[in-house]
Amino acid sequence: MDRLGAGCHPLPVTPLDDHSQQRQPLFFPVVIATALLTIIGMVGGYLLSRRGGGGSGNEPVPVPTHTQLPAGQACLGQTQEMGVQAGSNGELRQVMRVRTDSRTVVWICQDDDGELFYHANKGGAEAPWVENKTALFLAGVQHDGQGEFWATAANGTVFRVNSDRLVIEHTNGRVEEQEVVPE
Repeated sequence: MDRLGAGCHPLPVTPLDDHSQQRQPLFFPVVIATALLTIIGMVGGYLLSRRGGGGSGNEPVPVPTHTQLPAGQACLGQTQEMGVQAGSNGELRQVMRVRTDSRTVVWICQDDDGELFYHANKGGAEAPWVENKTALFLAGVQHDGQGEFWATAANGTVFRVNSDRLVIEHTNGRVEEQEVVPE
């Protein structure tokens, strides 16, 4: 029998890490995963920007509700008439009424189904009511559950109102703010 040389083993040796299996390329799965994560991030960013952005990011996300809110007296006759035209159910009752420093009065009214309506008039109830000139009626009002209401006009202008201010966000990016004053 031949003598084995130094460092040789009498039996065949299999290395600890088996290289006999061919490795699958990772390039395409990594590219697909990156593309999907990019799309998800872009959609999330877009949705956050549509929410209003501009804040510190610590504000609660408004959750629209259509539940019955505590309502007071019946809304004005002009509002009742506009509500009927907009398909309201039953008598509209006042949920909020505020007067701003520029003499605009805003009413948020609710029908029997909990649907909310926005009606504002420059100068208040005593001033002339001319729809789409001195007065504006909007259906489809949303409520964040914390005292802020908002509605979007046909031209895309957003009206936000709470007990402190009326904010009008025009489609060209201009923002009007009117402070609420005591009556």
